[in-house]
Amino acid sequence: MRLVTAPQPFSEFEAAERARGCTEVLARSYEPNTVITEHTHEFTARALVVQGEMWLTQQGATQHLQAGDRFEVIRGTPHTEKYGPQGATYWVARTL
Repeated sequence: MRLVTAPQPFSEFEAAERARGCTEVLARSYEPNTVITEHTHEFTARALVVQGEMWLTQQGATQHLQAGDRFEVIRGTPHTEKYGPQGATYWVARTL
């Protein structure tokens, strides 16, 4: 697992995302080896992985994401999530 310091404090991430018009910003943490089967959301999510690793599969492609990586899931897009052996934490901005 690569160790990366968050590029900014959570408060700066939140302020930047709220300035972009997001309606909710929060930190999400997942236990080691968690698997979330295919699902959708009623919001668009933009996120920054700050600890651990995960695999996000959407539209037939899988991204291996580690601390420092960003990802986006557009509202209504079916996707799956798998978290690594140390789990993962990401900061996410949700926009309805």
